[in-house]
Amino acid sequence: MTNERVFQMAFSSVYPLLVKKAERKGRTKSEVDAVICWLTGYEISGLQVQIDKDIDYETFFLEAPKINPNAVKITGVICGHRVEEIKDPLMQKIRWLDKLVDELAKGKSLEKIFRN
Repeated sequence: MTNERVFQMAFSSVYPLLVKKAERKGRTKSEVDAVICWLTGYEISGLQVQIDKDIDYETFFLEAPKINPNAVKITGVICGHRVEEIKDPLMQKIRWLDKLVDELAKGKSLEKIFRN
C-alpha cells in the first residue's frame, strides 16, 4: 500500500481497528483514547469530533493540536520498519500511533508508553 493510500484512509475506519487490537489483549477503549490523546494533543471530546467528521489520516494529524515532544522517544519496529528511521513525517506519526497501540496491547503500562 502506498503512503498516499494510507494518508487518505478515513481515521474513523482505522480507529475501531486500533481499539479492537487493544481490547483483544484485555485493554480498554479509554486506554487507546489516552494513548491517541497523549500523542496528538487532542482532548477526548476533540478526538470524538475528528472521528465523527470522518476525516482522513493526513487531516487527523495535520489538525492535531500538538504532537507530544516525547514522541521522538518512540523506537522499535512496526510493519517491518524502524519507526525512528521513517523519513516521511506523516508516515512516522502514523507508525508512532501503531507502535503505541502495539505496546498497549502487549501489556505495557501507560506510564511507560508515555515515555515520562
